[in-house]
Amino acid sequence: MVVVVVVVVCLKTCITSTCTLNPQPYGMLLWEGSSPETSSAVTASFSWLEDYLPSLHSNSDKGDGSVKYILTGEGAGTIFIIDDTTGDIHSTKSLDREKKTHYVLHAQAIDRRTNKPLEPESEFIIKVQDINDNAPKFTDGPYIVTVPEMSDMGTSVLQVTATDADDPTYGNSARVVYSILQGQPYFSVDPKTGVIRTALHNMDREAREHYSVVIQAKDMAGQVGGLSGSTTVNITLTDVNDNPPRFPQKHYQLYVPESAQVGSAVGKIKANDADMGSNADMKYTVINGDGSGVFSISTDRETREGIISLKKPLNYEKKKSYTLNIEGANTHLDFRFSHLGPFKDVTMLKIIVGDVDEPPLFTLPSYVMDVYENAEIGTAVGTVTAQDPDSANNVVRYFIDHNAEDRYFTIDANTGTIKTAKVFDREETPWYNITVTASEIESPGLLSHVPVGIKILDVNDNPPELAEDYDVVVCENAKPNQVIQTIGATDRDDFANGQRFHFSLDNSFPLNPNFTLKDNEDNTASILTRRRRFSRTTQDVYYLPVVISDGGIPSLSSSATLVIRVCACERDGRVRTCHAEAFLSSAGLSTGALIAILLCVIILLAIVVLFITLRRSKKEPLIISEEDVRENVVTYDDEGGGEEDTEAFDITALRNPSAAEELKYRRDVRPEVKPTPKHPTSSCLDSIDVQEFIKQRLAEADLDPSVPPYDSLQTYAYEGQRSEAGSISSLDSATTHSDQDYNYLGDWGPEFKKLAELYGEIESERTT
Repeated sequence: MVVVVVVVVCLKTCITSTCTLNPQPYGMLLWEGSSPETSSAVTASFSWLEDYLPSLHSNSDKGDGSVKYILTGEGAGTIFIIDDTTGDIHSTKSLDREKKTHYVLHAQAIDRRTNKPLEPESEFIIKVQDINDNAPKFTDGPYIVTVPEMSDMGTSVLQVTATDADDPTYGNSARVVYSILQGQPYFSVDPKTGVIRTALHNMDREAREHYSVVIQAKDMAGQVGGLSGSTTVNITLTDVNDNPPRFPQKHYQLYVPESAQVGSAVGKIKANDADMGSNADMKYTVINGDGSGVFSISTDRETREGIISLKKPLNYEKKKSYTLNIEGANTHLDFRFSHLGPFKDVTMLKIIVGDVDEPPLFTLPSYVMDVYENAEIGTAVGTVTAQDPDSANNVVRYFIDHNAEDRYFTIDANTGTIKTAKVFDREETPWYNITVTASEIESPGLLSHVPVGIKILDVNDNPPELAEDYDVVVCENAKPNQVIQTIGATDRDDFANGQRFHFSLDNSFPLNPNFTLKDNEDNTASILTRRRRFSRTTQDVYYLPVVISDGGIPSLSSSATLVIRVCACERDGRVRTCHAEAFLSSAGLSTGALIAILLCVIILLAIVVLFITLRRSKKEPLIISEEDVRENVVTYDDEGGGEEDTEAFDITALRNPSAAEELKYRRDVRPEVKPTPKHPTSSCLDSIDVQEFIKQRLAEADLDPSVPPYDSLQTYAYEGQRSEAGSISSLDSATTHSDQDYNYLGDWGPEFKKLAELYGEIESERTT
């Protein structure tokens, strides 16, 4: 490629002392890439042109060497040098337009002797003209590209682009034309655009998948002498589903032993598909055949194989072969190629069942038997049966799998009859589970096992018992025929139609006057009172023997004794207390009130003792004035202390003089001298007045320090004998009829609560 450099120089000339500006255009042509030796030739070739000076020349130059030419600017002294005498310009190295397109230089003529400028400095520009010295290049190559197989002819594959460093504005140095050097007739390229296209119809990936195409780019519009460059385009055809699956054979045969386990894989089958990836995915199905219920097929996604599995056990003696029709079909279809289908294939698989020596086979998968409890050892429970499923029909033997300490049953090795080896108690263990094993005599290593469940049947061998330990309570204010407790029973035996219990009182005891028992006929019984009112002071515990019998055959019975406690209750039936020591609280007194009363009693006793001591020290008579009695003696109305009071002293003589006994001495003091009896004999007591008798007793007490009243208060009362008016005691008033209303007793406070309850109940019973 030739590049022309045009240099335009504007030069000032000064002649002698008068400096006249004569600007004239000068021209110089340099080719890009020209060598230093060619610069003079170039100058010489243009030396005949007057308008383009191949060298610098000043009008002041007479040719005598007095003028010196100086060149400065870009490349001066390195790329461009000047002959300071003649003004000729030479280039020292080749010029490359692609590196620098122009240079700016300055020239000046000076007097060699004085070094003074003869002309003003002039500037000129050197432009490097382009030549075709750069070949086209593919900066992005080599290329890798794909195109679907079976594409239409002319399908665009890729556009390639080559670049040329030469000047595109000058000539054809940078005008590139594309052509294909390798890859025909499969692909073509557009000469101007560089677009690569398919050149054949229906290119098949299965026939050829990879192509290597070489593209050339040539400048100078492809003319002779132009420079060129090339690149490689690697083209791969991608797969489409244009091939249906095909079984290599139309008939297959598979051997499966009859001992194969259910659920295990017994074989594989595969249909070939020339496609790849998802286009080759397929699904296998069993469409018909007599083995469709015995075998199944699934698809392995990785290997694209059909896995044949066993659904049911095989039996060579019953069926020796099966037939399956298996279909393999693509799962991803491309309807553009449906005309190449159908995209499925069918083959027939024959499965041969192999004979295997099998262990004995029990007639049932499991057995359930029963035997009564308490049965004798050796009682037959049931029989298991197994036989050899093979055609040889070998003899079978039976035995039980158990430990030496768990020998509850035995089995006949020949018949399979199971018998008891111990006496069973259903209430202890109602079920037994054993395993029976069968083996062939000819092949003892082949074993079969079957579970046997043995139920222990119930026998009525346990008497009924109370359902729980009942805490029976009867209130002191209970009424006749009042239900105080409902009891139930339990039995360890098992009754098929439900348990039935009967309750009664023990006939070996006399009739109970306090309580009775009523059978409710629903496996419960009620305890009822037979009388009104109970007293803890009289008796706080009662015992009631009860007999319970079951409905078994034969019927069994047992007796139990119920303990009935007497308790104080509220009016609504709530138990207040059942302890005898808490009897005082039945009057409605709280614990604090009882403590206060006891403290008052203790204080009063201390006062009395102190008072008696003072009286004795003053030797005053024991009889105190009425004022002192009112101030110091407090009288409490109580019910008495029972039998303990009678042990302190005897007052029977005062209540009935005729029944008086000999004088009793105090038990806590032993007198020094035994006093002589001063009272009249019993024969004459009837004629003695009571007042006189009391005076005698008082005198005896004053004289004898071992008898009252030195430390106690005696109260004497005498009702007389055989009164015509009868007794006026309030103890018997409850049995008489009275119109008096005792409801006002409930308003007297907690101290009279017990009295109000007693009279209130008496009144209500009298009304009913």
